[in-house]
Order: sequence, then structure tokens, then C-alpha cells
Amino acid sequence: MGRKVNPVGFRLGIVSDWESTWYGERNYTEQLHEDLAIRKLIQGELPRAGISKIELERSANKVDVTLHTSKPGIVIGKQGANVERLKQKLEKNFGKKINLKIEEIKVPEIDATLIGESIAEQIARRVSYRRAMKHAVQQAMRRGAKGVKIRLSGRLGGAEMSRSVVEMDGRVPLHTLRADIDFAVVHAHTTYGRIGVKVWVYKGDVMPEARANAAASLAADLLAVPVGD
Repeated sequence: MGRKVNPVGFRLGIVSDWESTWYGERNYTEQLHEDLAIRKLIQGELPRAGISKIELERSANKVDVTLHTSKPGIVIGKQGANVERLKQKLEKNFGKKINLKIEEIKVPEIDATLIGESIAEQIARRVSYRRAMKHAVQQAMRRGAKGVKIRLSGRLGGAEMSRSVVEMDGRVPLHTLRADIDFAVVHAHTTYGRIGVKVWVYKGDVMPEARANAAASLAADLLAVPVGD
């Protein structure tokens, strides 16, 4: 079972949360496609900014966008020029007030998306795929990951027949719901076809006490919000 489903989706509501937070009663389809368009526009505008995750939260006619990036300087730009230009473009394209927030990724070496993008870029530059995989695994383990698994699939090295290669270190539990596993799928575009890169990073277990404390803190915050007459 654990091999057949997305590790993040498998743990939604347990140790991981949704990247889009809103409720659509009648216009769900429109809002879903708008979310996809927002993410696509941001990735197109900032292709080399090391963006790992884009979180969206809606309220009335406003969208809060949180960018998780390893290179906040590139996203913000000189005196905030890039982020202001991006905000104006989003507001113009979607006709809603956009609130942009930048979150820095402190340890990019254990972020699955950034690991996958780094390997895909190296493969596109004809670097040995085995060297790229081994180096990424060693870096992640050195920076505190409990386990890393990387799977490459496609015409590796320009071979006639496609195949899969796996590089792994530590342990990556598949069925343990409390396991905090970061997962990403990235594609490397080469002259001999597309190569798929899948990355699993196990960062440790999220214990029930920590989840209970977080839920209690959230409940206290909600109760503290004043309600209008």
C-alpha cells in the first residue's frame, strides 16, 4: 500500500497539511484551476529561485500566497523589486488582492523538491546520474535526514532501453503514518528523452504529543478571537 500512493497525500491531516487552504461550495473547479494557474505563473517567473512549495489561503476576495524558497534574495530582488513586480502581475491576471509572504528554507539539502531539481539539472548537463544521486544522498544524511531514497527512471545514460535505478541510505518507512516523509517528483529533459526523478526524505517521527499540543494551541487561538455582535 505504501508504495502505491503519494507519501504526502497518504499522511494528509496526520503529519502533513494541505498546500491550498480554502472552501469552495459552488465554484470549486474555478478556484482549483486558479490555484494551478497561480503556481504555474510563479514558477515561470522565478524558475531559478529554489522554490520548493507554494501555499495558498483564500479569504473573501483575497489570496495569501506563501513561497517556501531556499533563495529568498532572488525572490525579493533589489529593494523588493521582484516581489512587487510578481505581486502586480498576479493581481492583474487574476483580479484579486494578493498578499505575498516569503519563507526561507533553512536546510535545502533535506528538501525533496530541491534535491530532485538539483539532480534533474545535473542530468540535463550530462553529469553522471550515479554521482549526482550518491552526492545528494550523502549531503542529505550529513544534514540530519534519517533516511533518503532516490529513484531515477528512463533512458539513463542514453541507453536503448529505459530502466530504473535506486540509491538509498538510512530507512524510509512506507506505512508508518507518524513518519514525516517529504516526497517530490521532478522531470529531467534530456536529448534522449525525459527522465523521472523521485525523492523520498525521512525526517523522523511526529509524535502524538506534539500533534496534540499543536491542536490545543490552535483551539486556544480560535477561542481568543473576538466575535462581533
